[in-house]
Amino acid sequence: MKDQNTIIRFEKVSFAFSHNKPILNEVSFSVRKNMKVALMGQNGAGKSTLFKLLTGEIKPNSGEISVDKKMTIATAFQVISPLDLSLTILEYFQKFCPLEIHEVKKKMAGVLNAIGMIAPDDKILNDFSGGQQARILLAAALIQNPDLLLLDEPTNNLDYNGIAHLTEFLANYQKSVVVISHDAEFLNSFTKGVLYLDSYTQKIEQYAGDYYDVVDEISARIEKENRLNAQKAKGIQENKEKANFFAHKGGKMRKVAKKMREKIELYESEKVDVRKEDKTIRPFKIPVQKDYPNDVLKITSFEILQNHKRITKTTDIILMKGRHLQIIGPNGIGKSTLIESMANGNQPGLKIPDNLRVGYYRQDFSTLNFDNTVHQELTKALLKSGDDKGEEYLRSVASGFLINSELIKSTIGSLSEGQKGLVSFARLVLLRPGLLILDEPTNHINFRHLPIIAKALNDFEGAMILVSHVDEFVWQIQIDDVLDLEN
Repeated sequence: MKDQNTIIRFEKVSFAFSHNKPILNEVSFSVRKNMKVALMGQNGAGKSTLFKLLTGEIKPNSGEISVDKKMTIATAFQVISPLDLSLTILEYFQKFCPLEIHEVKKKMAGVLNAIGMIAPDDKILNDFSGGQQARILLAAALIQNPDLLLLDEPTNNLDYNGIAHLTEFLANYQKSVVVISHDAEFLNSFTKGVLYLDSYTQKIEQYAGDYYDVVDEISARIEKENRLNAQKAKGIQENKEKANFFAHKGGKMRKVAKKMREKIELYESEKVDVRKEDKTIRPFKIPVQKDYPNDVLKITSFEILQNHKRITKTTDIILMKGRHLQIIGPNGIGKSTLIESMANGNQPGLKIPDNLRVGYYRQDFSTLNFDNTVHQELTKALLKSGDDKGEEYLRSVASGFLINSELIKSTIGSLSEGQKGLVSFARLVLLRPGLLILDEPTNHINFRHLPIIAKALNDFEGAMILVSHVDEFVWQIQIDDVLDLEN
């Protein structure tokens, strides 16, 4: 490597999954030792793919990737592999720390403490909550003591304390970090540079400063480009009018008209391509089910987890049509388990009408069949609503969530996590539910989309149950009742 402080260098790297699915186009950038960098871009732009290229899991089609050979790299991906969910937490950490078992236990306790978590060695990974699994993924990366830490959406599923703990840890981390996140506040608390993957050009733009500095710089550039093009457009119009005038005069005036046309061509060539911003989804409405009872749901008891033991609590909640309930509590207390049992209708102490249509948004997207195409999943939702408006309506809804004619033919499993989230929202629109149950609906979603999603949920005329740790998102939504599982 040319610079001893440079630990990563991409030189004209190109990668595509197929001829019609380019991800990177002759990308060049570098990361220096001890830098903390945010990797940002549109859902599906290829941020997680870039991580896989960096670690050598996949190879580029062309170009060169140089990584310091003395450097150790550890990655905390967004979700634990389904193949690992049957392992105990100790067995999982042994995969990343091949030492004597007493040494693994010692190191495991240390990294779990660093992220504010305590867990019994023999607990199965699948029995941990989504937020706890997010912390375990981070701890599994930390136990490797890497020189470069790669984090893919690390705040997803974390509660307030978890995010605060992680932020403090990363601010004090003495080595290099590259983090993918759509949480601008979290990123700005510790990163000092941004790699921005432009989904239109398939290029990486490298910036100093935090994300807000990047937004200001991009906005200023777009304004300058638009102003320059407006000047050129004005010159083009003036010269067109003059050229037309002189062309009809004949004689020497035709030469003047020719010069005017040459000026027009010059102005046209000097116009610049204005940088395109990430697309946002279209404003949307989730239609409500017709003809369902006013009392949507009644809860008389629920279970929580305390010190890894199940405890039953009594309550008296009636959720009526048009009312929105937020469920709160720390990671691991059982929020996701509770609302899953509500969605499935098998929660003890729960009563819901038989004819009620439930729209369930799971944080792991397991309500979607990963082997089906996007079109198949959306068609199922439309048919289930009993209001088949046809193919044109389905595709119109899909396009509002940035699902184009190519993406709609893709399998769910081939999509990025953010794209799965957008498909899940499109599915809710087509389903026409009477009750919405939403488990961390901001996870993986580009923050540009969140105000539009919040407005749609706020305007939903049916009943709704919401779990979310993102305050600024929840503040935009009508919340009528709160169930605090801890108190």
